[in-house]
Amino acid sequence: MAREKIREYDSKRILKEHLKRLAAIDLQICSAKVNESTDFTELTNKEPWLSSNKLVVKPDMLFGKHGKSGLVALNLDLAAVSEFVKARLGVDVEMGGCKAPITTFIVESFVPHDQEYYLSIVSERLSSTITFSECGGIEIEENWDKVKTIFLPSEKPMSLEARAPLTATLPLEVRGKIADFILGVFVVFQDLDFSFLEMSPFTLVNGEPYPLDMRGELDDTDAFKNFKKWRNIEFPLPFGRVLSPTDRFIHSLDEKTSASLKFTVLNPKGRIWTMVAGGGASVIYADTVGDLGYASELGNYAEYSGAPNEEEVLQYARVVIDCATADPDGCKRALLIGGGIANFTDVAATFNGIIRALKEKESKLKASRMHVFVRRGGPNYQTGLTKMRALGEELEVPLEVHGPEATMTGICKEAIDCIMSAA
Repeated sequence: MAREKIREYDSKRILKEHLKRLAAIDLQICSAKVNESTDFTELTNKEPWLSSNKLVVKPDMLFGKHGKSGLVALNLDLAAVSEFVKARLGVDVEMGGCKAPITTFIVESFVPHDQEYYLSIVSERLSSTITFSECGGIEIEENWDKVKTIFLPSEKPMSLEARAPLTATLPLEVRGKIADFILGVFVVFQDLDFSFLEMSPFTLVNGEPYPLDMRGELDDTDAFKNFKKWRNIEFPLPFGRVLSPTDRFIHSLDEKTSASLKFTVLNPKGRIWTMVAGGGASVIYADTVGDLGYASELGNYAEYSGAPNEEEVLQYARVVIDCATADPDGCKRALLIGGGIANFTDVAATFNGIIRALKEKESKLKASRMHVFVRRGGPNYQTGLTKMRALGEELEVPLEVHGPEATMTGICKEAIDCIMSAA
């Protein structure tokens, strides 16, 4: 399961839509998303409540504690909301040690209220954890003794008996309504493959549940069966991470292929770079470099898998090599190519794209004093390694080739020893 955070706007949008479909509960939520491309006149025509209701505005950037951070404005008219957004759009803020600009806001109707409740549902490996408190909102941590939790086996419905402990201490006049709401939210949680959902808080408006603040995460591996229900859901990057042109190019390649192509620059001046096949292998390489004490020298995280074709590998390898050879400083560098033992990827076919890229970038490899280390196994690996050895004889670049008899961790140590040796 891959837990991907979604914006609060989308969390509320799909909850409202499917809570009505699955539980006949009609949430009276009014919300709108605002970013740099928003035309307030067009938005008001689409959402007329914006011009008639008092409003709340806050960032919708995958971080919480808006109230405690002074990033929420309450009881505004639309003109004041526009000024609030204008003053903060694109401005850097620091949250949780990360600093990045605010690019997206959520605008909602202002809802005066006295009582706040807390609800969260988390999908675990073998169960779901449902947590409820009649003391919600920003003070939830200070009232953790009033939090109640139940555990339900995965894929099991929530019975009346199972949810009773959550609401047992509520006043009778609201107990049934909140119990039905919790059940409805859980049904939506399961139907839409949420992995996490939190309302901190929700309240009652005219006796009906109303989520005030909400966070959601979806299992994106289930996108294939939920694309109609999710309706082009957005999976934003974590707050603090901004895509570089290189990141965007690899991301665009990844979106166009059935394979997986991932690349993140960690240290542009690093001397150890990887181009590793397989998600597990890529983690082993990165972790090993860190365990050996050279995490600060790791230039990137990279992973290609799912049998990309030669052209896709060529474009991918060009990017990795360009980043690895940028700004030569006279020090040795290492490029680790390969991975573990493939299950179904044709090693020789993927190596064809890498070989073409290495030939194209020979001058850059030489200028940056790059040493290339290859380690791979799997279908047709002997042919792939033979081609790599022939390339090593052709290029004026140090290139060492190993099959599955060598260990991935051993190759990492060999590369580190090489670049750390005297020039």
